[in-house]
Formats: sequence, structure tokens, C-alpha cells
Amino acid sequence: MAAATPSSQHKLSLARARRIALAAQGFGRPRPDRPPSAGQIARLIERLGVLQLDSVNVFSRSHYLPVFSRLGPYDRSRLDRIAGHGTGKLDRRLVEYWAHEASLIPIETWPLLRWRMADVDREAWGPMRRILRDQPELVSDTLALVAEQGPIRARDTGAVRPPPRPGHMWNWHEGKVALETLFFTGQVAAARRVNFERLYDLVDRVLPAEILAAAPVSEADAQRQLVRIAGRALGVATEPDLGDYFRLPRAASKARVAELVQGGELTPVSVEGWPVLAYLWPESRQPRQIHARALLTPFDSLIWFRERTERLFGFRYRIEIYTPAAKRIHGYYVLPFLLGDTLVGRVDLKSDRQRGALLVQSAFAQEGADRAYVAAELAAELRAVAAWLELDDVVVADRGDLAGELAAAVG
Repeated sequence: MAAATPSSQHKLSLARARRIALAAQGFGRPRPDRPPSAGQIARLIERLGVLQLDSVNVFSRSHYLPVFSRLGPYDRSRLDRIAGHGTGKLDRRLVEYWAHEASLIPIETWPLLRWRMADVDREAWGPMRRILRDQPELVSDTLALVAEQGPIRARDTGAVRPPPRPGHMWNWHEGKVALETLFFTGQVAAARRVNFERLYDLVDRVLPAEILAAAPVSEADAQRQLVRIAGRALGVATEPDLGDYFRLPRAASKARVAELVQGGELTPVSVEGWPVLAYLWPESRQPRQIHARALLTPFDSLIWFRERTERLFGFRYRIEIYTPAAKRIHGYYVLPFLLGDTLVGRVDLKSDRQRGALLVQSAFAQEGADRAYVAAELAAELRAVAAWLELDDVVVADRGDLAGELAAAVG
């Protein structure tokens, strides 16, 4: 397909593109006056397409915060129930899989990722490929164990954890690798999580029969649908932005985006200051103003692709969890602060549950921001998130160029 010429493209100002992106991500309307229902939470996640999981719990489990950021205080057990987490009565509408990273996705999206499950050689990590090549009987035996005893934890395989290896984030034993291989290939699923530990069971005990019996979708058709979901969730995006949403192979991302452009489902646009062509989801809302106030987890789909964050907001953001403490610039678990349609600052947060306090270990304003205004709004958001996390106090440390104003606003 011939590339769109500049004269044939729509042109968007950066401010307009930012508002489109924020509205597409669920920031275009006020938070509800009352705690959202499970249905409202499920509809938000359906709009986003993906809710990324992460094990770090220094402030809050990451997947809880995007819902709060958009809908305000809510009962986290409602998200747990539709995600299949916990031990109470479940109303499963979401399932785990490797979508962006480890993620919660609507159950209906799971069949669209069968191509990834089938393409172990290109999509899976080295330990999975090696165990399938060198120890297929271990994988088969682990599947039999799940069938007999599931849902099971990784420890139930009886494998012994190897000694820690410097520089390795995950220290999986063979039983865990076998379970994760079965999970990746779609033979087992996450039945639930207890204290964030995944319990594995046969996929036909976790997913509804109609999902498992759905007609096969070709790889190209499935990837096109994933790009549609990404396009709707991003509003306006470059091809790498769209492909990254579900971590598509780059060649596939380019091909699927071109096909959707040719079919009229994505509109080529040029965005002020962006060096590459972008694509507009034609049904995107284009509000004149965005009145948002939210803390954003590092794994929020609005900001998880750092290049896009810089293009949209002029905000350079890097997570520093794995950076040695002495080399961190802003802190360990730093959350950007969205105010209006702009990222205006960042805070390093920790929940001190024994003390009952939300600790602000550093606070920085974005260059050019009205620091007094930002501090007042950030203080209000910190008090709201602390109350939601059942913490009684907000304590601001003296680190960062916003710390003084923020401490005064909180205090």
C-alpha cells in the first residue's frame, strides 16, 4: 500500500493529540460520585484492553491503581472477583496471559493470543524453549500433576529452587519453568492468585467452554483485532505504539497497521512535533478540555511505552526499581502525576502499613509547572489514595524540589 502523502493527512496539534489519548484511556470524564460497580470496572478494563500485573508491592499492587486513577476509590475485592483472584465467590470476566507483559485481559481476548501460544520458538523465553527441547517428559508430567491435583502452586511440583544467580531477576526452579511453559502454551491457566502467588489449573477448568470452543482465528486476523483494541485504547498513536500494546512482532505490527489503514479503520495523521506518521482511531472522542487528576503506576497503559510518554507529554520517565540506590535520580517507586492534560510532577511512594502512613519519599515538579498549584492538587490526591489504601496519614520527606510546598499543602 502506498504511504499517505503529507497533503492527504489530517493534522493534529500536540495538545489535541494529548486530549484524544487521555480520553481514549478513560480520563475524559469525571470520576463517578459513588464507588464503581464490578460492571463499571470490567467495562473500563475492556476499554483499556490490558491491565498489566507486577509483583512489586511497596506502594500498592500495580494493577489496582489504573482503576483508581480513572474511577476513584473503589472496593478492590470487586476487581479481585472479576479477575479470579482471592478465595471468595468469583465472577470471572478477566483472565491472565502474556498480553503486554503478564496481564489481565477480558476473557474474550484470550483466543486472539493463540498464535503466541503456538509460536514458542519466536515468542517464548529461552528457559521455556530449552525445557520443551531437553525435558519434554517433565512438562508432560507436570501437566498430569495439574490434571490430578490442580489448582496447584509452583511449590507443589516438588522441585527445589536453585541457588540465587547474580543479575537474574527470576530464580525459577524446573517445576516453575514447566508450569510457566504450560501457561504460555495455553494448556494451563491461572485459576486464581492468593497473596499474589499464581495457582495453575487446566485451562478448561478456568475458561468458559464457549471461549475454548470458539472457531479458530488466523494469526493475521487475530493480530488485526489486537491492533484494533490498541487503536481504540490509545486514540492516536504511531505504528510502534500500536504494536507495543500487545507486544506484536514488529513485522506483524507494520503489516496489520497498513491493512487497517487500507481498510479505512485507522486514519493517517501528522501530529505536531512527532517525527513519524501517526494513526487516529476514527471513533475517538476529541474533547476540548481534560480535567484529570491522577497518580499513575509505572505500568499504566497511558505511560508504559516511554517513547510515547515523551512524545505526548514532554516527560522523560524511567523506572528506577532496578537501579542501585545511589544512582537513582527520583526514587525507587516513582509515580507520575497527571493534572489536567499534563504530567506535572512525580513522587516516590511507599505504604508503611505498620505505621498506617503513606510515605512520600521524594517529590519533584516538572519544569515550568506552577508548583503551588501542583502541590495543592497533589496533596489532595495523596490524601484520597491514602484513604483508599486504609492509611491514616501522609508523610512527606524533604527530598525533591516540590517537597517543601507539598509538605505544607499536606500538613
